[in-house]
Amino acid sequence: MTGALGWCVWITGLPGSGKSVVSRALLDILNKNGFSVQLLSSDELRNFLTPKPTYSLEERDTIYATMAYMAKLLTQNGVNVLIDATGNLKRYRDAVRSQTFSFIEAYLECPLDVCIYRETERKETYNAPTQIYQKALQNRTLTTVPGVGQPYETPLNPEVTVKNFVLTPQEAAQQIYTAIENLKK
Repeated sequence: MTGALGWCVWITGLPGSGKSVVSRALLDILNKNGFSVQLLSSDELRNFLTPKPTYSLEERDTIYATMAYMAKLLTQNGVNVLIDATGNLKRYRDAVRSQTFSFIEAYLECPLDVCIYRETERKETYNAPTQIYQKALQNRTLTTVPGVGQPYETPLNPEVTVKNFVLTPQEAAQQIYTAIENLKK
C-alpha cells in the first residue's frame, strides 16, 4: 500500500438528531476547504442491500459490517470517509475505529423529545424511514427504533460531542470540522 491514508468521521446520534443534515453541511465545508470525501449513509446503503428492511439485529449487523469494510477499504486507499449512521451499538462504531487509521466519533447529543419532534416535522428524509417514533410509540410491537425499542449506546469518549439541540446544522458541522483540522495537526 502506498500513499496517504484517508481518515474517517462517524456522525452518530439518535434518529432525528440531525445526522444527515449535519453530514451534508460538513460535506459542504470540507469540499470548500479542498477535502475530497466519500459520504456513506446507512439509510442509502440499507435501501440498496435490503430494499424491504426489517431493522432486525441481524440486518443491522450486516449493514454496519458492510459499512465498516467499505470505510476500511476507502481509507486504506487514501479516501476520506464521512459516515452518516445511527450506529446504535458501540460495537458498530468500534469496528470502524479499529479498521481505520484516523477516526473521529462525532456524537450529536439531542434529547429524545427533540428527536421525536424533528422526525415528525422533517420534510427531507435523506432516504430514512418516516414516522418511526410515531409508529413505535403508538404500536408497542414496533421495537426496532433506537432510543425507544432498541438501545442507543451513547458514546463514552467521542472525539467531539455536539449539542445539536442548540446549534444550527452549519454550527454543528463547523464544530466537527474543527476536530478534523485538529486530527491533521
